[in-house]
Amino acid sequence: MTKFDLLKADLSAKPKRWLVTGVAGFIGSNLLEALLQLGQSVTGLDNFLTGYSHNLQNVKEIVGPRKWSNFTFIEGDIRKPEDCRSACDGVDFVLHQAALGSVPRSIEDPIATNQSNVDGFLNMLMAVKDAGIRRMVFASSSSVYGDSARLPKVEHAIGNSLSPYATSKLINELYADVASRVYSVEWIGLRYFNVYGKRQDPKGAYAAVIPRWINALMSSEKPMVYGDGETSRDFCFIQDVVQANLLAAVSDNKDAVNNAYNIAYGARTTLNDLLGLISRSLARHLPETAGIEAERGPFREGDVRHSHANVSKARELLGFEPQYTVERGIAETIEWYVGAGAAKAACA
Repeated sequence: MTKFDLLKADLSAKPKRWLVTGVAGFIGSNLLEALLQLGQSVTGLDNFLTGYSHNLQNVKEIVGPRKWSNFTFIEGDIRKPEDCRSACDGVDFVLHQAALGSVPRSIEDPIATNQSNVDGFLNMLMAVKDAGIRRMVFASSSSVYGDSARLPKVEHAIGNSLSPYATSKLINELYADVASRVYSVEWIGLRYFNVYGKRQDPKGAYAAVIPRWINALMSSEKPMVYGDGETSRDFCFIQDVVQANLLAAVSDNKDAVNNAYNIAYGARTTLNDLLGLISRSLARHLPETAGIEAERGPFREGDVRHSHANVSKARELLGFEPQYTVERGIAETIEWYVGAGAAKAACA
């Protein structure tokens, strides 16, 4: 039995009150689902800028009315201090996922990125301090490693930021560190590496690569590969991210607190290999997608060439044990998208 299994049993026996910001988004809605399945009480905050009401509806359908009754939704904005303070009322733990993602978007509009990711983060941090909440766990990013060529990435060795988004996430960690020393706020930052899974938005200019490619193939379109396809990433399945958040929130290891951690599987996959894996897995469900070739485009500004995480720190201090290889995670992800697409077609 893993430490996460023990944690889930303990939470089921002794429910807590959680705040999930960005609750209608991809990661936020998966955290909501996991917490409600464990019988927890959850407050969710979202302004629907990048989240969707249909994500919340999907969680409601999965958990059922009894567990759904433990959820309180606040339509609000982390850029408004009063909304942050309201959401923190009576909360034991905060899982702060609300942010404006995407490196390309941050390059195009750095002010909007700063308003959500820096101003909004500081608003939430101060609300946590004022409410006397035990701990805040927040979404950082592997982008903080910037131009560092070191592989695998280790938490203490970062490079120069390559985008406003990366800078905003590094500032989050710096502000949290100051808050721990000045205000005694406990925090843990999770540096996500290319998270993927169910309910990830496949559309829009800033969609992540896995849902974007799946959507393209299911629509009989050519997936776009930027560069030569030998760029590599450490892809992390959503259930491993859920595990990391819950372990971080309730850890009683004093050495674990006020730290940032890599959250990933701990292996590299090139974009070419990823596309081949997605194509083969999808063709088992939809044979007509087999043989669709990729379209090639130039490298994108701000993208790092290779990303690979050393997760030993999270293993040692949090008890984090990633469970999903990219093969297993892609298979489960595609099953969800194929099923969701079939459900939409049936309702049309």
